[in-house]
Amino acid sequence: MSPWQPWSLRELVEELATGRTTAAAALERSRARIRETEPEVRAWVVQDPAPDVASATGPLGGVPLGVKDIIDVAGFPTRCGSQLRADAAAAGADAAIVNAWRAAGAVPAGKTVTTEFAYFSPGPTTNPAVPGHTPGGSSSGSAAAVAAGQVPLAVGSQTAGSVTRPASYCAVASLVMSHGRYPVDGVVGLSPNLDSHGYYAAGVSDLAVAWSALTATPSAALEKARPGRVLLWTAEPIGVVDDDMGEAVETVRKRLTEAGAVVDDFPEEQLVAEVTAAQPVVMAYEAARERAEELSAAGRLSEPLAQLLRTGAATADGDYATARRTIAAASARITDLLMSYDAIVGPAAPGAAPAGLSATGDPALSRAWQALGLPVVTVPGLRNAAGLPLGIQTVGRWRGEDVLLATGGWIESALS
Repeated sequence: MSPWQPWSLRELVEELATGRTTAAAALERSRARIRETEPEVRAWVVQDPAPDVASATGPLGGVPLGVKDIIDVAGFPTRCGSQLRADAAAAGADAAIVNAWRAAGAVPAGKTVTTEFAYFSPGPTTNPAVPGHTPGGSSSGSAAAVAAGQVPLAVGSQTAGSVTRPASYCAVASLVMSHGRYPVDGVVGLSPNLDSHGYYAAGVSDLAVAWSALTATPSAALEKARPGRVLLWTAEPIGVVDDDMGEAVETVRKRLTEAGAVVDDFPEEQLVAEVTAAQPVVMAYEAARERAEELSAAGRLSEPLAQLLRTGAATADGDYATARRTIAAASARITDLLMSYDAIVGPAAPGAAPAGLSATGDPALSRAWQALGLPVVTVPGLRNAAGLPLGIQTVGRWRGEDVLLATGGWIESALS
């Protein structure tokens, strides 16, 4: 049987609040599930042998949290999935985002697997929803840990498609935060103008519970009582969407319309394709400078990462500036469009998770939205004829996570 068995954060928080369970019992449930599934899933780099859930304060009340291993957790090394960091010393302090999650009541249970420096070279993690298929990258361990029910909440990061794609492949929900929403102190990043925080939970309502706790947003602000207004993005000019995902997008159009939503065609398909082409230029240029130390040891890196850094080092300043201008011009246009709509809705990945663990899939459908710095919620629930998950991404206004989560929750209900 598939180890896919997501654990509802919403239900756990209700149980903790009403005394039907305790933080210690939740931790033991997490540990038992890890013992049961980790030999197959392989989502963890290291687990904390004694996380202090009993003294956790905040609305999450001691919820066990997975943390991607490019993010510092005090007392544990940050190895970034690379042999270059094999002997890394333990971090002396938590990353800023981990501090924020602790303040909300979550407790790091350990470090989850990442691809090498959050790029393409995969780790050992497999996909709980489709064993033998990639879980995606680079936040593979965090996505898989949530999909397998090892923890109800896990932290990732995104520079191209590192949160959205694994959520789509592993049949869980994710939120990529607006660029700059929280500091990236204590995170080993690739690209300052692209790197964003994200996290995974079983469903969109679970994402909303976590967001409410993290930001002190009243839960009522994350609930949508009426049908939405959305733009349907097909990504056709990018040329990577397969037939199954194309059919899924049309299913979304049909079901949202039947549920009363206003569903209009997205009018800037070609503009998004242009931003999709500009994003790798920015990413490579900035990565070569952000990871200059690793570039000097490129012979010890995987070839995909070494090639990214070499490409970035060879990218002319003018080409980088042109890419940034393309993104800025598109940002103004997309911002105007979103003033009249709740979200842009479209495919989260080209299709279902590819078979095998030697590659992590194509991030093309997240590149533009990441370059624009917009928040993205991945809505699970659809599958192809073979039963493989197909995620739908919803894109919102910059710093519009509240509206986006409410819209994503409504869409999740409509699709189900």
